[in-house]
Amino acid sequence: MAGVGDFVTRILVVVAAVCLLPAGPASAAPDDGAEKLFTFKDQRITESSGLAVSPTHDGVYYTHNDSAAAPAFYAVDGEGRTRATFQVRGAQARDWEAMAATKDPQTGRGVLWFADIGDNLDGAWPNVSVYKVIEPRTIADATLPATRYRFRYADGARNAEGLMVHPKTGRLYVVSKEFAGSVYAAPQKLRTDRVNVLRKIASAPLMATDAAYAPDGSSYVVRTYFSATLYRPSGETIGRVTMPELEQAESIAYTADGRSLLAGSEGPRSPVYRVPLPAGSTPTPSPLRAEEEQKEPSPVARAGESDGGGLTIRDVLIWLAAAAAAIGVITFLARRTR
Repeated sequence: MAGVGDFVTRILVVVAAVCLLPAGPASAAPDDGAEKLFTFKDQRITESSGLAVSPTHDGVYYTHNDSAAAPAFYAVDGEGRTRATFQVRGAQARDWEAMAATKDPQTGRGVLWFADIGDNLDGAWPNVSVYKVIEPRTIADATLPATRYRFRYADGARNAEGLMVHPKTGRLYVVSKEFAGSVYAAPQKLRTDRVNVLRKIASAPLMATDAAYAPDGSSYVVRTYFSATLYRPSGETIGRVTMPELEQAESIAYTADGRSLLAGSEGPRSPVYRVPLPAGSTPTPSPLRAEEEQKEPSPVARAGESDGGGLTIRDVLIWLAAAAAAIGVITFLARRTR
Protein backbone atom coordinates (compact mmCIF):
# COMPACT_ATOMS: atom_id res chain seq x y z
CA MET A 1 0.00 0.00 0.00
CA ALA A 2 2.98 2.29 0.29
CA GLY A 3 3.03 2.58 -3.48
CA VAL A 4 -0.61 3.70 -3.51
CA GLY A 5 0.13 6.28 -0.85
CA ASP A 6 3.03 7.64 -2.84
CA PHE A 7 0.87 7.77 -5.94
CA VAL A 8 -1.89 9.68 -4.16
CA THR A 9 0.67 12.13 -2.78
CA ARG A 10 1.97 12.81 -6.27
CA ILE A 11 -1.58 13.32 -7.56
CA LEU A 12 -2.18 15.85 -4.79
CA VAL A 13 1.00 17.70 -5.67
CA VAL A 14 0.14 17.83 -9.37
CA VAL A 15 -3.42 18.98 -8.75
CA ALA A 16 -2.28 21.63 -6.28
CA ALA A 17 0.32 22.90 -8.72
CA VAL A 18 -2.32 23.20 -11.43
CA CYS A 19 -4.68 24.98 -9.06
CA LEU A 20 -1.93 27.38 -8.04
CA LEU A 21 -1.06 28.39 -11.59
CA PRO A 22 -2.49 31.78 -12.60
CA ALA A 23 -5.62 31.64 -14.69
CA GLY A 24 -5.03 34.88 -16.56
CA PRO A 25 -2.40 36.12 -19.00
CA ALA A 26 1.20 36.56 -17.89
CA SER A 27 1.03 40.22 -16.95
CA ALA A 28 1.11 42.24 -13.75
CA ALA A 29 -2.13 43.49 -12.27
CA PRO A 30 -2.45 47.22 -13.03
CA ASP A 31 -3.09 48.20 -9.41
CA ASP A 32 -0.35 46.27 -7.59
CA GLY A 33 2.46 48.58 -8.69
CA ALA A 34 4.41 45.78 -10.37
CA GLU A 35 6.47 46.67 -13.41
CA LYS A 36 8.46 44.52 -15.79
CA LEU A 37 12.12 45.17 -15.07
CA PHE A 38 13.54 43.12 -17.94
CA THR A 39 13.21 39.92 -19.96
CA PHE A 40 16.03 37.38 -20.18
CA LYS A 41 17.35 37.60 -23.73
CA ASP A 42 19.83 34.72 -23.61
CA GLN A 43 18.41 31.64 -25.35
CA ARG A 44 20.33 29.44 -22.91
CA ILE A 45 18.27 30.74 -19.99
CA THR A 46 15.20 28.55 -20.41
CA GLU A 47 14.40 27.58 -16.81
CA SER A 48 15.38 30.50 -14.60
CA SER A 49 14.87 28.93 -11.19
CA GLY A 50 17.06 31.10 -8.96
CA LEU A 51 17.45 34.87 -8.86
CA ALA A 52 19.73 37.18 -6.88
CA VAL A 53 21.00 40.75 -6.96
CA SER A 54 24.76 41.17 -7.00
CA PRO A 55 25.95 42.50 -3.63
CA THR A 56 29.01 44.23 -5.12
CA HIS A 57 28.28 45.00 -8.81
CA ASP A 58 25.65 47.67 -9.44
CA GLY A 59 22.95 46.74 -11.92
CA VAL A 60 23.95 43.07 -12.12
CA TYR A 61 21.54 40.19 -11.53
CA TYR A 62 22.33 36.47 -11.33
CA THR A 63 20.25 33.49 -12.40
CA HIS A 64 20.66 29.80 -13.15
CA ASN A 65 18.64 27.10 -14.85
CA ASP A 66 16.70 24.30 -13.19
CA SER A 67 17.48 20.57 -13.37
CA ALA A 68 19.20 18.81 -16.28
CA ALA A 69 21.53 21.77 -16.73
CA ALA A 70 25.25 22.24 -16.28
CA PRO A 71 26.59 23.76 -13.03
CA ALA A 72 26.63 27.28 -14.40
CA PHE A 73 25.04 30.66 -13.78
CA TYR A 74 24.58 33.90 -15.67
CA ALA A 75 25.15 37.57 -14.88
CA VAL A 76 22.68 39.83 -16.66
CA ASP A 77 22.19 43.59 -16.74
CA GLY A 78 19.08 45.71 -16.25
CA GLU A 79 18.09 45.12 -19.87
CA GLY A 80 18.17 41.34 -19.51
CA ARG A 81 21.34 40.97 -21.59
CA THR A 82 23.88 38.38 -20.47
CA ARG A 83 27.15 40.03 -19.49
CA ALA A 84 28.98 36.88 -18.37
CA THR A 85 28.57 33.13 -18.03
CA PHE A 86 30.22 31.37 -15.11
CA GLN A 87 30.97 27.67 -14.86
CA VAL A 88 31.14 26.28 -11.32
CA ARG A 89 34.03 23.92 -10.73
CA GLY A 90 33.60 21.14 -8.19
CA ALA A 91 29.80 21.22 -8.36
CA GLN A 92 27.00 19.07 -9.74
CA ALA A 93 23.66 20.34 -10.98
CA ARG A 94 21.34 17.53 -10.02
CA ASP A 95 18.38 19.86 -9.41
CA TRP A 96 19.40 23.48 -8.73
CA GLU A 97 16.30 25.22 -7.43
CA ALA A 98 17.42 28.46 -5.78
CA MET A 99 20.25 30.85 -5.06
CA ALA A 100 21.12 33.63 -2.64
CA ALA A 101 23.70 36.41 -2.54
CA THR A 102 25.34 37.95 0.52
CA LYS A 103 28.40 40.02 1.37
CA ASP A 104 31.16 38.80 3.63
CA PRO A 105 31.38 41.43 6.42
CA GLN A 106 35.08 40.75 6.96
CA THR A 107 36.33 40.83 3.37
CA GLY A 108 33.60 42.84 1.64
CA ARG A 109 33.50 40.21 -1.10
CA GLY A 110 30.21 38.98 -2.48
CA VAL A 111 29.22 35.40 -1.74
CA LEU A 112 26.87 33.40 -3.97
CA TRP A 113 24.99 30.33 -2.77
CA PHE A 114 23.49 27.72 -5.12
CA ALA A 115 20.98 25.21 -3.75
CA ASP A 116 20.89 21.74 -5.26
CA ILE A 117 17.89 20.88 -3.09
CA GLY A 118 15.16 19.75 -5.48
CA ASP A 119 13.87 16.23 -4.78
CA ASN A 120 10.74 15.49 -6.80
CA LEU A 121 11.02 11.82 -5.82
CA ASP A 122 10.51 12.70 -2.14
CA GLY A 123 13.57 11.16 -0.59
CA ALA A 124 15.48 9.72 -3.53
CA TRP A 125 18.68 11.46 -2.44
CA PRO A 126 20.38 10.59 0.86
CA ASN A 127 21.42 14.24 1.16
CA VAL A 128 21.24 17.54 -0.71
CA SER A 129 23.91 20.14 -1.39
CA VAL A 130 24.46 23.88 -1.30
CA TYR A 131 27.46 25.35 -3.10
CA LYS A 132 29.28 28.48 -1.94
CA VAL A 133 31.01 30.56 -4.63
CA ILE A 134 32.96 33.76 -4.04
CA GLU A 135 31.58 36.42 -6.35
CA PRO A 136 34.09 37.37 -9.07
CA ARG A 137 35.60 40.83 -8.96
CA THR A 138 35.13 41.18 -12.71
CA ILE A 139 31.99 40.42 -14.68
CA ALA A 140 33.52 38.34 -17.48
CA ASP A 141 33.23 34.67 -18.51
CA ALA A 142 35.13 32.47 -16.06
CA THR A 143 35.23 29.17 -14.19
CA LEU A 144 34.85 29.61 -10.44
CA PRO A 145 35.65 27.13 -7.65
CA ALA A 146 32.91 26.07 -5.27
CA THR A 147 32.78 24.84 -1.70
CA ARG A 148 30.21 22.10 -1.23
CA TYR A 149 28.12 21.69 1.90
CA ARG A 150 25.97 18.58 2.23
CA PHE A 151 22.71 18.56 4.21
CA ARG A 152 20.06 16.22 5.49
CA TYR A 153 16.78 17.03 7.22
CA ALA A 154 16.42 16.05 10.85
CA ASP A 155 12.83 14.87 10.20
CA GLY A 156 13.35 13.02 6.92
CA ALA A 157 14.00 13.85 3.27
CA ARG A 158 11.71 16.21 1.39
CA ASN A 159 11.49 18.38 -1.70
CA ALA A 160 12.54 22.02 -1.41
CA GLU A 161 12.92 25.02 -3.70
CA GLY A 162 13.65 27.90 -1.33
CA LEU A 163 17.03 29.09 -0.08
CA MET A 164 17.84 32.19 1.95
CA VAL A 165 20.83 33.44 3.93
CA HIS A 166 20.58 35.95 6.77
CA PRO A 167 22.73 38.95 5.75
CA LYS A 168 23.90 39.68 9.30
CA THR A 169 24.50 36.24 10.80
CA GLY A 170 25.27 34.34 7.60
CA ARG A 171 23.00 31.49 8.68
CA LEU A 172 21.53 29.47 5.84
CA TYR A 173 17.85 28.44 5.63
CA VAL A 174 15.99 26.04 3.35
CA VAL A 175 12.23 26.27 2.72
CA SER A 176 10.46 23.05 1.75
CA LYS A 177 7.89 22.80 -1.04
CA GLU A 178 5.02 20.86 0.53
CA PHE A 179 1.37 21.18 1.47
CA ALA A 180 2.58 21.83 5.02
CA GLY A 181 5.86 23.55 4.22
CA SER A 182 8.54 24.43 6.72
CA VAL A 183 11.58 26.65 7.20
CA TYR A 184 14.72 24.72 8.12
CA ALA A 185 17.79 26.27 9.72
CA ALA A 186 21.31 25.07 9.02
CA PRO A 187 23.98 25.06 11.74
CA GLN A 188 25.61 28.43 12.27
CA LYS A 189 28.98 26.90 11.40
CA LEU A 190 28.87 24.70 8.29
CA ARG A 191 31.12 21.68 7.91
CA THR A 192 32.54 20.29 4.68
CA ASP A 193 33.78 17.04 6.20
CA ARG A 194 30.36 15.72 7.20
CA VAL A 195 26.66 16.10 6.46
CA ASN A 196 25.08 19.14 8.14
CA VAL A 197 21.64 18.75 9.74
CA LEU A 198 18.72 21.03 8.82
CA ARG A 199 16.23 21.51 11.65
CA LYS A 200 12.66 22.75 11.34
CA ILE A 201 12.13 26.11 13.04
CA ALA A 202 9.01 27.62 11.41
CA SER A 203 6.09 26.94 9.13
CA ALA A 204 5.95 28.07 5.50
CA PRO A 205 3.17 28.63 2.97
CA LEU A 206 1.72 25.87 0.86
CA MET A 207 3.93 24.83 -2.09
CA ALA A 208 6.69 27.41 -1.61
CA THR A 209 8.84 27.91 -4.72
CA ASP A 210 11.48 30.31 -3.36
CA ALA A 211 12.49 32.52 -0.44
CA ALA A 212 14.83 35.42 0.30
CA TYR A 213 16.09 37.57 3.17
CA ALA A 214 15.85 41.37 3.10
CA PRO A 215 19.24 43.15 2.76
CA ASP A 216 19.01 44.55 6.31
CA GLY A 217 17.85 41.27 7.87
CA SER A 218 14.59 42.80 9.13
CA SER A 219 12.34 40.42 7.20
CA TYR A 220 12.21 37.52 4.81
CA VAL A 221 9.81 36.54 2.05
CA VAL A 222 8.48 33.18 0.92
CA ARG A 223 6.73 32.97 -2.41
CA THR A 224 4.35 30.41 -3.89
CA TYR A 225 2.93 30.08 -7.38
CA PHE A 226 0.41 32.83 -6.71
CA SER A 227 1.52 35.11 -3.87
CA ALA A 228 4.29 36.03 -1.45
CA THR A 229 4.24 36.27 2.34
CA LEU A 230 6.52 38.50 4.41
CA TYR A 231 7.84 37.41 7.80
CA ARG A 232 9.94 38.78 10.62
CA PRO A 233 13.05 36.70 11.43
CA SER A 234 11.12 35.17 14.35
CA GLY A 235 8.61 33.64 11.91
CA GLU A 236 5.85 36.14 12.72
CA THR A 237 3.82 37.07 9.64
CA ILE A 238 4.02 40.68 8.47
CA GLY A 239 1.66 40.45 5.52
CA ARG A 240 1.10 39.35 1.95
CA VAL A 241 2.25 40.84 -1.32
CA THR A 242 0.36 40.37 -4.56
CA MET A 243 2.56 38.85 -7.23
CA PRO A 244 2.29 39.40 -10.98
CA GLU A 245 0.78 36.50 -12.89
CA LEU A 246 3.60 34.44 -14.37
CA GLU A 247 3.72 31.26 -16.41
CA GLN A 248 5.59 29.35 -13.69
CA ALA A 249 6.52 31.53 -10.75
CA GLU A 250 9.81 30.14 -9.46
CA SER A 251 12.08 32.84 -8.06
CA ILE A 252 12.07 35.82 -5.75
CA ALA A 253 14.65 38.27 -4.37
CA TYR A 254 14.80 41.66 -2.68
CA THR A 255 16.13 44.67 -4.53
CA ALA A 256 19.39 46.12 -3.19
CA ASP A 257 17.55 48.87 -1.27
CA GLY A 258 15.09 46.39 0.26
CA ARG A 259 12.06 48.38 -0.86
CA SER A 260 10.85 46.02 -3.58
CA LEU A 261 10.78 42.38 -4.56
CA LEU A 262 11.95 40.84 -7.82
CA ALA A 263 9.76 38.03 -9.14
CA GLY A 264 10.88 35.69 -11.90
CA SER A 265 9.54 32.76 -13.89
CA GLU A 266 10.76 29.74 -15.80
CA GLY A 267 10.48 29.49 -19.58
CA PRO A 268 12.32 30.93 -22.59
CA ARG A 269 12.60 34.73 -22.57
CA SER A 270 10.97 34.82 -19.16
CA PRO A 271 10.33 38.20 -17.50
CA VAL A 272 11.48 39.59 -14.17
CA TYR A 273 9.10 41.98 -12.40
CA ARG A 274 9.79 44.54 -9.72
CA VAL A 275 7.05 44.61 -7.07
CA PRO A 276 7.13 47.44 -4.49
CA LEU A 277 6.56 46.41 -0.90
CA PRO A 278 3.54 47.91 0.88
CA ALA A 279 4.23 50.83 3.20
CA GLY A 280 5.14 49.66 6.68
CA SER A 281 5.91 46.10 5.59
CA THR A 282 9.67 46.44 5.93
CA PRO A 283 10.30 47.66 9.49
CA THR A 284 13.72 49.11 10.21
CA PRO A 285 15.19 47.14 13.12
CA SER A 286 15.60 48.98 16.39
CA PRO A 287 18.99 48.47 18.12
CA LEU A 288 17.42 45.81 20.35
CA ARG A 289 15.75 44.00 17.45
CA ALA A 290 18.91 44.14 15.39
CA GLU A 291 20.81 42.52 18.25
CA GLU A 292 18.18 39.82 18.60
CA GLU A 293 18.43 39.02 14.90
CA GLN A 294 22.05 38.02 15.35
CA LYS A 295 20.88 35.07 17.43
CA GLU A 296 19.08 31.88 16.49
CA PRO A 297 15.51 32.84 15.45
CA SER A 298 12.87 31.79 17.93
CA PRO A 299 10.51 29.21 16.39
CA VAL A 300 7.26 31.03 17.16
CA ALA A 301 5.64 29.67 14.02
CA ARG A 302 6.58 26.02 14.15
CA ALA A 303 4.74 23.62 11.86
CA GLY A 304 1.27 23.12 13.22
CA GLU A 305 1.48 26.39 15.19
CA SER A 306 1.37 28.91 12.35
CA ASP A 307 -0.23 32.27 13.07
CA GLY A 308 -2.29 31.82 9.93
CA GLY A 309 -0.49 34.32 7.74
CA GLY A 310 0.58 31.61 5.30
CA LEU A 311 -2.87 30.03 4.84
CA THR A 312 -5.86 31.80 3.30
CA ILE A 313 -9.35 30.81 2.21
CA ARG A 314 -7.97 30.34 -1.29
CA ASP A 315 -5.36 27.94 0.08
CA VAL A 316 -8.09 25.96 1.85
CA LEU A 317 -10.10 25.78 -1.38
CA ILE A 318 -7.01 24.52 -3.18
CA TRP A 319 -6.60 21.84 -0.54
CA LEU A 320 -10.24 20.80 -0.97
CA ALA A 321 -9.95 20.74 -4.76
CA ALA A 322 -6.81 18.63 -4.57
CA ALA A 323 -8.42 16.23 -2.11
CA ALA A 324 -11.54 15.91 -4.27
CA ALA A 325 -9.42 15.22 -7.33
CA ALA A 326 -7.40 12.61 -5.46
CA ILE A 327 -10.57 10.89 -4.26
CA GLY A 328 -11.83 10.83 -7.83
CA VAL A 329 -8.61 9.25 -9.06
CA ILE A 330 -8.66 6.64 -6.30
CA THR A 331 -12.30 5.76 -7.06
CA PHE A 332 -11.53 5.46 -10.77
CA LEU A 333 -8.55 3.18 -10.13
CA ALA A 334 -10.51 1.05 -7.68
CA ARG A 335 -13.21 0.45 -10.25
CA ARG A 336 -10.67 -0.34 -12.97
CA THR A 337 -8.84 -2.87 -10.80
CA ARG A 338 -11.83 -4.85 -9.55
